[in-house]
Amino acid sequence: MSRRADANAIDRVPFVDQRFLETVATFEARPRRHDLEAPLREGSSLSCRKARVLFSSQLESRHIDLCSRWLKQQGQSFYTIGSSGHEGNCAVAAATQPTDPALLHYRSGAFFLQRARQVGLNPDDTVRDVMLGVTASSEDPISGGRHKVIGSHELSIPPQTSTIGSHLPKAVGMAFGLDRARRLDLPIGCPNDAVIVCTFGDASVNHSTSVGAINAACWAAYQGSRVPLLFVCEDNGLGISVPTPKNWIRDSYVQRPGLRYFDADGTDLSDAYTVAAEAARYVRTERKPAFLHLRMVRLLGHAGSDVETVYRSIESIERTEARDPVNAGVATPEELLEAYEETRDRVRRLGLEAAERPKLHDAAEVMAPLAPRRDDAVAEEVARPTDPAARVAYWGGKLPENDRPGPLSLTLNRTIGDLFVKYPQLICFGEDVGPKGGVYGVTRGLLRRSKRGRVFDTLLDEQTILGIAIGSSQLGMLPMPEIQYLAYLHNAEDQLRGEAASLQFFSRGQFKNPMVVRIAGYAYQKGFGGHFHNDNAIAVLRDIPGLIIASPARGDDATAMLQTCVAAAQTDGAVCAFLEPIALYPMRDLHEPGDAGWCTPYDPTPAHVPVGEPRVYHPEAKDVLIVTWANGLFMSLRAARRLEQRGVRCRVLDMRWLAPMPHDHIAEHAHEVGKVLVVDETRRSGGVSEAVITGLVERDFRGPIRRIAAHDTFVPLGPAADLVLVQEHDIEAAASALHEG
Repeated sequence: MSRRADANAIDRVPFVDQRFLETVATFEARPRRHDLEAPLREGSSLSCRKARVLFSSQLESRHIDLCSRWLKQQGQSFYTIGSSGHEGNCAVAAATQPTDPALLHYRSGAFFLQRARQVGLNPDDTVRDVMLGVTASSEDPISGGRHKVIGSHELSIPPQTSTIGSHLPKAVGMAFGLDRARRLDLPIGCPNDAVIVCTFGDASVNHSTSVGAINAACWAAYQGSRVPLLFVCEDNGLGISVPTPKNWIRDSYVQRPGLRYFDADGTDLSDAYTVAAEAARYVRTERKPAFLHLRMVRLLGHAGSDVETVYRSIESIERTEARDPVNAGVATPEELLEAYEETRDRVRRLGLEAAERPKLHDAAEVMAPLAPRRDDAVAEEVARPTDPAARVAYWGGKLPENDRPGPLSLTLNRTIGDLFVKYPQLICFGEDVGPKGGVYGVTRGLLRRSKRGRVFDTLLDEQTILGIAIGSSQLGMLPMPEIQYLAYLHNAEDQLRGEAASLQFFSRGQFKNPMVVRIAGYAYQKGFGGHFHNDNAIAVLRDIPGLIIASPARGDDATAMLQTCVAAAQTDGAVCAFLEPIALYPMRDLHEPGDAGWCTPYDPTPAHVPVGEPRVYHPEAKDVLIVTWANGLFMSLRAARRLEQRGVRCRVLDMRWLAPMPHDHIAEHAHEVGKVLVVDETRRSGGVSEAVITGLVERDFRGPIRRIAAHDTFVPLGPAADLVLVQEHDIEAAASALHEG
């Protein structure tokens, strides 16, 4: 086929395929290499024998791409982003250990195939598994047909769905966690000298997530922390259609403090392997991060739907195709052609078999691994006792239950301390949580009491904080990161949405990242704040599938709910957001000054609160049902007392859990009372009350409903905040009108 036959050809598969065949045909006849242990060429650390093995992985990767495009034309393939041009990344797999956890870019297909060979898996089985993913079969061993991901528990490859480098923060967290776990004498499931491998593209390097993650690794290494992480940038010079400036990657990372830079030609198997082996050896022995820059090419466009000729000249495309990395210098031309065609036939046969395998058949099957809940197992875990002697030792003989009742912040501090005793794998970290003890004192004293390495400060980057949580949890640790303010979460929220909450879903529960993320949030702080310290927007959390959202208002609830969340994380791998109302941290009094109505005695007795179960106050009242939570509970209880003095008796339901929301409980009480007022401290649009009312309507409640919510605005500074937030007099007025209506 003449490559010039159609200068505007959209489908480049035939051209790339034919070029390989033509190129091999021009090779001069070469004698068979008998000494397979000899270097592929002088100065190379790649042996002829290993080069042959790598060539097999390259061929399989290439033909998986070709087969995926072919099946797509028949409506049987659903993923055509391939690895063509990146096949040299198999050298990185060969240069590292199969027990080194690897978080892979979506073009690292040859790496995956090579690692499978390293552990002795049957190549046909590996190719079949990949094709089951491409064809969205429910028999796909990693995702069960939910997405085409590169992953395998057996190969120490957690699945990634990242296209913008969002897996880099958790790679940093995993590398940081390797040596932190050893310091704490915790089992991690991989050898003591393991390193973390993380591959990504040159365009992804520019994303703030990647920039922050690499900076965090450098920041930690610069201070002497061990971060055994091999960053592998597969640089093909393009981000879909946008070219990467010449030498941008090299000049950006060649002299970064705390980061060693390595450069290799990814289209030259010998060079790629030799340099990758050197980089891996450096990371393994020095326990410091390195940046391996693999210069690649991208063949066949970004994906099957990408028409490269729209943004590249045919001359540029052909120059790229001429640098095809799939080649081997240890075989005769005849052997190369035979291997190429044999692999084509084998992959196509396995692809056709995969296309006929079952697909996901209903919503329940799709959602099965999303967030499994086993209330009985969680309750059993909560009830598991803590060693009394260990508690006495931790608290220095002064047990907190013998102290006076305290406000929410103090009760949380005591609860976290007891959780440290019960769970040796629990770690707590974030901004200012160490010596300072947190901005509001919630972690005060925990650093002093706990074993070194369990409580620590991080740099000021929420993406890194959540990345440390995700990465360390996959090594068996139980992280409890703190986000200092709810508003600070928003620039890092994808670490929960796209990474943490999706892991069980895309791995059929084979991988888990349990965590409880403490978030100080909501408004109503007095004398301090403005928007960034009084944020009342939580919609970004509420629509994350599978995420548990707990939001206690009182100290006793906080203790029981935090115990439940930690137990759910430990038992089911749950990802939990624990929203703490800042304004209630120091609150002591409820109705009158000095009544201590909001202080609670600390009770260390294990108390399980089933996820999604509310708490009801004044259950005998039947005039109006007030549904609320957090600051709304505090205000509603105060308003209810004054309303009672006017003859309006209000039952108050504290939801406590915003996901899953207690819809059935709310509906049960609504039907019994007959009138419902929803007190919502979040914004009117996208706020919690919308879901509450929808749940009532769907459960056939036909009585009158009113809601009061914050205005659709950011929270201003000072007294102006009261003009846009729900106030107690608003609750009283709405409840009275509802009662009288």
